[in-house]
Amino acid sequence: MPEVLVNGRYTHQPMIGVKRYAQEVAGRLGEPLRLVTPPGSYTGSLGHLWEQVGLPRQVGRDDLLWSPANTGPLSVASQVVTIHDLSSLEHPEWYDRRFAVWYRTLLPRLARRVHKIITPSRFTLERLATLLDIPEHKLIPIPEGVASHFRPAGEAEIAGVRSRYGLNAPYLLVVGSLEPRKNLPRLFQAWERIVEKEPGIELVLAGDRGPVFREAGYPRAAKGVRLLGRVDDAVLPALYSGAQATLAVSLYEGFGLPALEAMACGAPLIASKNTSIPEVVGEAALMVDPYEVEQIAEAMEKVLTDSACREGLRSKGLQRARLFSWEGTAQRTWEVLWQALLERGG
Repeated sequence: MPEVLVNGRYTHQPMIGVKRYAQEVAGRLGEPLRLVTPPGSYTGSLGHLWEQVGLPRQVGRDDLLWSPANTGPLSVASQVVTIHDLSSLEHPEWYDRRFAVWYRTLLPRLARRVHKIITPSRFTLERLATLLDIPEHKLIPIPEGVASHFRPAGEAEIAGVRSRYGLNAPYLLVVGSLEPRKNLPRLFQAWERIVEKEPGIELVLAGDRGPVFREAGYPRAAKGVRLLGRVDDAVLPALYSGAQATLAVSLYEGFGLPALEAMACGAPLIASKNTSIPEVVGEAALMVDPYEVEQIAEAMEKVLTDSACREGLRSKGLQRARLFSWEGTAQRTWEVLWQALLERGG
């Protein structure tokens, strides 16, 4: 009997947005799928080798493979792949050279080979159609979701997180891998303008530098900046909830999960008005051009000094976040997989 298999290479990757997506969706689909994972030591280049050589041997002639984390085996045409963004093609300078070369080789061929492509945004869909000439009938946009534990935290939870990380002052928050596209040099330049006016505020960064990225582009942290490193998923809601605002001023995103999580936790949001982020936040954020330091600084000052603005953003963000759920993402994904299986004659 035909099966829908899941490419489980993501299970050996760090907990970033792509892995969260794969876990949330595959976990909700459960029994209709069979997860296929590489041996425990197969990470990095060995993981890619397994994906191209070992994984195809486990896919039957009538089976369908879903690859949820950007890459998949070129030899399997009966495949649906989720491509989250094309940053490695559009901005190879942000990545380790070998990683960028491999993705430049793999992604165009894979996109043309597979049966269907799921994208988390219209932005990524349009970039695939434009850059790789993929016909739009092959592309299906399905937004990501937000887990139920991302909700406004209570005062005790917020106090506990503040104590854990020594956050004694009001703070602005940035969540995500510390990588070039997160726009840290301009963010720090904007922050330096604000910290002189508001010396009792901190800028808190939660995240590590990913293994495939080049240096994030800043020589040092600015005054009043706290680097927390990777933060446990369980404490993120309280960290968002305790912030004066969250900043999502990336240069490039395929979706923008931290922006959605921040809104779900009631954090006022400052967000980029480019790439996929406007699709996620709608009118529930202060929108800025991420290349304009002055706009970022002005938005920071606005949320720090205007309580009515903060409350308005908080209310709009909570309402906007209710439009997204992992259950909805999983349901729509299963519909695509089932239809693909039927179309392939399974």
